[in-house]
Amino acid sequence: MLDARRDATRPSHAPAEHPRVQRAKTGVLLANLGTPDHYSYWPMRRYLNEFLSDRRVIDYSPWKWQPLLQLIILSKRPFTSGAAYKSIWNEDKGESPLMTITRDQTAKLSAALHERYGDQVMVDFCMRYGNPSTKSKVRALTEAGCTRILFFPLYPHYAGATSATANDQFFRALMAETWQPVARVAEPYFEHPLYIEALAQSVERAYAAVETRPEILVVSYHGMPKRYLMQGDPYHCQCQKTTRLLRERLGWDETQITTTFQSVFGPEEWLKPYTVDEVARLASEEGKKRIAVIAPAFSADCIETLEEINEEIRESFEEAGGEEFTYIPCLNDDAAHIAALSAIVETNLKGWID
Repeated sequence: MLDARRDATRPSHAPAEHPRVQRAKTGVLLANLGTPDHYSYWPMRRYLNEFLSDRRVIDYSPWKWQPLLQLIILSKRPFTSGAAYKSIWNEDKGESPLMTITRDQTAKLSAALHERYGDQVMVDFCMRYGNPSTKSKVRALTEAGCTRILFFPLYPHYAGATSATANDQFFRALMAETWQPVARVAEPYFEHPLYIEALAQSVERAYAAVETRPEILVVSYHGMPKRYLMQGDPYHCQCQKTTRLLRERLGWDETQITTTFQSVFGPEEWLKPYTVDEVARLASEEGKKRIAVIAPAFSADCIETLEEINEEIRESFEEAGGEEFTYIPCLNDDAAHIAALSAIVETNLKGWID
C-alpha cells in the first residue's frame, strides 16, 4: 500500500496552517482488464455489468443492448461465469489468478525499477473493471506525491476494447484530480525484441519439457468482431506480426505455427479462424495428435487461458482425436517478462528521469 504521509513536509516559506506537500515522485501505474471480487452471483453480476456496459467492448446502441443485458444476460451469465471462475479461483488468497499474478508482476517490476531509480519511482497496479479501480490508484499515487504518472496498459497489442478503454478510464480519473499529474501512456509492445524473446524462451522451455515434440504451435489471441478490424482497429495486424516475429526468432517454417482467435461472443462474425474450431480441425482433418497452445495477447494467466484454453479448447482437441495438448502459460512474472516490462518503462521515463 502507498503511504501518502511518508516524506510529506511543509514548505519552509509557508504558514503553519499550510498542508504538507509530498516530495515529488514519478508513478508507474500498470493496468489489467479486471476481475470479480468473488465467483458468487452478485459479485459476478456487478463485474459483468461493468464490463459488458462498456461501449468500447459492446458498441451496440444502449437502448437495444441494455434491456437484453440487464433482463436476460445478467440473469444467467453470472452463474456460468461464476462456475468457470470457481474452477480456477485462488482459494488460499481469496482472489482470481489474474489478481495474484498482476500483484506479483507489480512487486517484481517495482524491485527492478528501485534498483535503477531508487525511491524516485513508485509502482502500483489497477484494474479497468472491478477492484482496485483506476480512479482509486490514480488518487493514491497523487496523494503519495507523484507529479508524473506513466500509465502502462498490460496489453502487448492495441485494441479499442482493451488498451483504449483502459486509457479512457485513466483520463477520466485524471479529470477528478485537483492537481493533475503530468501523464504519459506506454505504447503497445507487440513487437518489442525483449517481449518476443521472452515468448520464444517460454516456447523453448515448454517444448524441452515434453517427451515428444508438438507437431504445431497454435498461437491463440483474444478475438474481436471482424467489423472492428474493418473500422480500422490495428489489433489483427499486430497479432499477425507477433506470430511472424516469434516464428522467425524460433527459426521455424510456417507449417510449425498458426494464428487463431478465441473467446467469441454474440451472433456476428469475429476474427478467424476460431481457436476452438481450429484445434478440432487440426486433429480430425490434418491428423495432428500433439499440439501446443500459447496466448501472447495476455500478459497474465486468467479465465480465458486457465479455463477456456486449458479446459474448453483442450477438450475440443481431444474429442476430435487429439492426444497430447500442451498449454504454454502466459509470461506472468517470469524474469524475462519483467526484464521486458522494465525496459519499456525505462524508455518511457526518458526525459522525466535520465
